[in-house]
Amino acid sequence: MQTALAIVAAYLLGSVPFAMISSKLFGLADPRTYGSGNPGATNVLRSGNKKAALLTLLGDALKGWLAVFGALHYGLSDTVTGLVGLAVFFGHLYPVFLKFKGGKGVATAAGVLLALDPGLGLAVLGTWIFIAVAFRYSSLAAVLAAMLAPVYSALMHGADHPTLVVGIIGMALIGKHWPNIQRLLAGQEAKIGSKKKA
Repeated sequence: MQTALAIVAAYLLGSVPFAMISSKLFGLADPRTYGSGNPGATNVLRSGNKKAALLTLLGDALKGWLAVFGALHYGLSDTVTGLVGLAVFFGHLYPVFLKFKGGKGVATAAGVLLALDPGLGLAVLGTWIFIAVAFRYSSLAAVLAAMLAPVYSALMHGADHPTLVVGIIGMALIGKHWPNIQRLLAGQEAKIGSKKKA
């Protein structure tokens, strides 16, 4: 029962749409109506409001971190903690509050990894930041960070539980970014901060 409650609570926390909340707070349009249509920080940034985008980013990362931190704080097993991390992540991807059409999970995944293993989380986050700054493509940064995350985890921990969780999250991130990958290959992907009409 405790395991089920923890997983359901994590999923519901992951379903909280900070892109929608920050957009309402700053009087912006629904992020699903412009740009990529994605309720995430990168798309909110296309509104031109950096504060709203930052709030979205922090909120999405915080819910991932909070779910895993809570599981660790209450002494749940490694397996349950891993399931909680997956639940909050997939809650963001498929939120019940947005008819299961959520964001792409980059910030929430970062929060999960930072709580599971700060060193691993920082390595993955550092990879994302480096690629994003160097090439100005959020999707490229996300895909490469997702691909390298299980590699970093395996190097740090071997093929144990965290590596499996990280691998699942990495594959899901790449899957959610498949349309972006196609646009990158076609030279049609929008860069970070660019404004794009719906």
